[in-house]
Amino acid sequence: MVDPSRPHPYQPGAVSLFFVAKAGVFAAGFWIWLLVLVLRTASATGLQVLAATGAITTTLVGVVLGARMALQHSAAVRHAEVKKLLVDISWNAFAAAGNAESTGKVVPFPTAPGDGHRPGIDRVSVLDGGARDRSDRRR
Repeated sequence: MVDPSRPHPYQPGAVSLFFVAKAGVFAAGFWIWLLVLVLRTASATGLQVLAATGAITTTLVGVVLGARMALQHSAAVRHAEVKKLLVDISWNAFAAAGNAESTGKVVPFPTAPGDGHRPGIDRVSVLDGGARDRSDRRR
């Protein structure tokens, strides 16, 4: 369930529903036409074959489009939940970094030379606000 305070995720809308409904109307028309032809004539004619082919085809198209719309809807809900989870993780990491000086709540990231830090390259904090010399950026 989506939290009402957050924006609603993308969900397949009017265009997908239009094509599903359109396929359903055509399928119903073909099935009715087939039923009328079968009740009026005793032998199989070319029109009955055409009506049967149209009925089966449009029914299958409607089912496939309906299943695709349902899958898109569930994927949109899952995507919204993943985005929400990523934002929550990011916010928690940001808040944890701010509380890194406090004891027991946060395990700080390792800063030992063995953690992928290349010698000769200085690490600069994003929060230093321009304390370093900016002339070396043009190299």
